[in-house]
Amino acid sequence: MTDESALLALPPYGLIREEKHAFLTGELAALTRLHAERCPAYARMLSAAGVSPDTVTSFEQLPPLPVRLFKEFDLKSVPDEALAKTVTSSGTTGQQVSRVYLDRETAALQSRVLAKIMQSTLGGARLPMIIVDSPATLQNRDRFTARGAGILGFSLFGREKVYALNEAMELDVSGLHAFLARHEGETIFLFGFTFIVWQYFYAELRRSGAKLDLRNAVLVHGGGWKKLADQAVSRAQFHDALRDVCGIERVLDYYGMAEQAGSIFMECEYGHLHAPAWSDVLIRRPRDFSLAYIGETGLVEVISVLPRSYPGHVLLTEDEGVLLGEDDCPCGRKGKYFTVLGRVRHAETRGCSDTYESR
Repeated sequence: MTDESALLALPPYGLIREEKHAFLTGELAALTRLHAERCPAYARMLSAAGVSPDTVTSFEQLPPLPVRLFKEFDLKSVPDEALAKTVTSSGTTGQQVSRVYLDRETAALQSRVLAKIMQSTLGGARLPMIIVDSPATLQNRDRFTARGAGILGFSLFGREKVYALNEAMELDVSGLHAFLARHEGETIFLFGFTFIVWQYFYAELRRSGAKLDLRNAVLVHGGGWKKLADQAVSRAQFHDALRDVCGIERVLDYYGMAEQAGSIFMECEYGHLHAPAWSDVLIRRPRDFSLAYIGETGLVEVISVLPRSYPGHVLLTEDEGVLLGEDDCPCGRKGKYFTVLGRVRHAETRGCSDTYESR
């Protein structure tokens, strides 16, 4: 496998199709061998699929693990004493949650790749940051929910941070006014999970009539679209509503999951999700799991070269999506770009921000 320094030297969106395909095939075959040697459950799954990493000539041949398996099995490729933290996916009451086991190497690699992706979006300088969430989300530093892990990861890009919500999930309007006064004229970085932003930030600003001037801000948000879809809120309506209550113009979505932390797919200015150098996306037809064409709806498979402590490098999600193109997005980024349509019918509700429940 490529060492960390060489991985981090890759341009986030600079590899064209042939270069990226060769890179991913080599990395993923090596990761598959590593996990087959160190994770007996994964070795059995690989054997049942009749696939050997030694005969793989294209990463598309590797069998993806359904993300649901992380709810049902403890999948890890390092001994317990090497683990640094456990990340759990969010789930509603009574649901099982995914458990993702990270050693220090994997956690550090995920954080550094996330930094490379975000620097290409926000620039190299840290920005004053508003976290649209409550500090209570980070109470357990050893066993993070995906929401807490997301907050901690994105907090690296803020040089002064304030929480928009208190521990009761109430909007701290006076604290936000004071923060904005200190940083008047500066670009502000907002981060939050989609449903939290909508339900506890936008809805309260609209209800109270409180005014915040966020014309110079950029909001990065992810997860939680299922509940907004249930409320018939489209992406365009989400953007328009936020512009109406606080003036914010730059709103960027991202797609990611606890099972592949760090490997996020950021939205560009044309509304397309992009696969960076360390990740890729495949769309598979549900009837036979063959690869779908550009423009064809299917199941989203996500690829990442980052998981070293658990076999999360090739995963089949429960989302539907469409591949829009490769190497030719008008934004200039190389690699595949796509859109996610939502959860497949009858899939469990999941996601970092769908599942906040009052205590």
